[in-house]
Amino acid sequence: MQKKYITKDFLLQTKAAQVLYHDYAKDMPIIDYHCHLPVKQVADDINFKNIAQVWLEEDHYKWRAMRSNGINEKFCTGNASDREKFEKWAETIQKAIRNPLYHWTHLALNRPFGINDKLLGPETSQEIWEECNEKLKTKEFSARGIMKQMNVKLVCTTDDPLDSLAHHKKIAKDKSFDIKVLPTFRPDKAMAVEDTISFNKYLDQLAELTDIYIDSYTSLIRALRQRHDYFHNHGCRLSDHGLETACIEDFTEGEVASIFDEIRSGNDLNEQEVATFKSCMLYQFGVMNNEKNWTMQLHLGVIRNNNSRLFAKLGADAGFDSISDREIGRPLVRILNNLDRDNQLPKTIVYNLNPRDNELVMSTLGNFQDGSMAGKMQYGPGWWFSDQKDGIERQINTVSNLGLLSRFVGMVTDSRSFLSYTRHEYFRRILCNVLGTEIENGTIPTDYKLIGKMVQDISYENASKYFGFKI
Repeated sequence: MQKKYITKDFLLQTKAAQVLYHDYAKDMPIIDYHCHLPVKQVADDINFKNIAQVWLEEDHYKWRAMRSNGINEKFCTGNASDREKFEKWAETIQKAIRNPLYHWTHLALNRPFGINDKLLGPETSQEIWEECNEKLKTKEFSARGIMKQMNVKLVCTTDDPLDSLAHHKKIAKDKSFDIKVLPTFRPDKAMAVEDTISFNKYLDQLAELTDIYIDSYTSLIRALRQRHDYFHNHGCRLSDHGLETACIEDFTEGEVASIFDEIRSGNDLNEQEVATFKSCMLYQFGVMNNEKNWTMQLHLGVIRNNNSRLFAKLGADAGFDSISDREIGRPLVRILNNLDRDNQLPKTIVYNLNPRDNELVMSTLGNFQDGSMAGKMQYGPGWWFSDQKDGIERQINTVSNLGLLSRFVGMVTDSRSFLSYTRHEYFRRILCNVLGTEIENGTIPTDYKLIGKMVQDISYENASKYFGFKI
């Protein structure tokens, strides 16, 4: 029998780290305030047919690794059977030692499946396939069952303003299910004026949904405000914005109105006009968020859909995005300052993809802490290419050095998979190891009540208070 890999003290390298994790972090509930779960699967409480469906579908992290291992595309996004895709993943994970996927894969096998006495590979794939699939047939391993097993209290999905939120409504009405599933307002398509044809189609859909004839910039804002109100009435308390960099152009409403008229006339915009329109829209969303005490999330620094051949074939979110090296400092200062200048700056979380920008982002956020609440401006957890052990440690150190780690609102899954909740466990183990090592080194106090409370706050309590969720 294989010696256990994921032991109870996995990643906990000191006695102090073990105390912090087992006595303070391990049993804390989960608030997953940013994810991409398919909410219909929660509403219908589906049981997945097999481990490949819950683990490999729409997981571009795994697809990238499989392609790097020489696996044909049909086993990633193609028409191979689920069993064949799982077999290719088992082949790949054996070659992925030191990639975070190796940690995540075996953490997920350990919880919730209880498999910790074998490593996934070609020689164990059949046994693991069968064991997982048997458990996936049970009530405890339905979509909701997995969430309950992992002690989830609340998740925030990612939703377009046009979404009816029908599945969220269905969940909210079900009194037998006590985990909150709330929407997040993601209006990226309402800013995507690079393609005027697609943008106008989107506006036509928005007009039909709101029963507002959108023939001007003013009517556009009115329609978007209606959807913002609608989301708020269904529990939404966060917006999310995916940007390569923040938009920095100065604008007047007259200029934006003129640009909007060009869009509605079907004319393409130049680069300056695109930037001006986006600058205005991001500002307007910030104002809406501030009015309702929402939190605005800015995800900065990604170049999307870089492989044009495979983007044309497979579409977005298929594993062809990368880290951007565009400037984000001055643009971020501009949007935050403009909102602050007008007393419209909402609670804000900023995530950056390029690790070179960690200190830049954190130092920028410190300029806009206004004393109105603890930790109003948050530096988000390690995101995407930075959510591995090194990236999480860098993020923890950056917040510690330039802000208040005790006020940090903690980890997210940023995932489409119900098996990703162990990312919270992963983060908590790393956090406890960082703090435990410093306890043993004498650089922070050997006061478990004090440091343990800090761990519990970061794991759960801070997020609960910061977002104002009623759990």
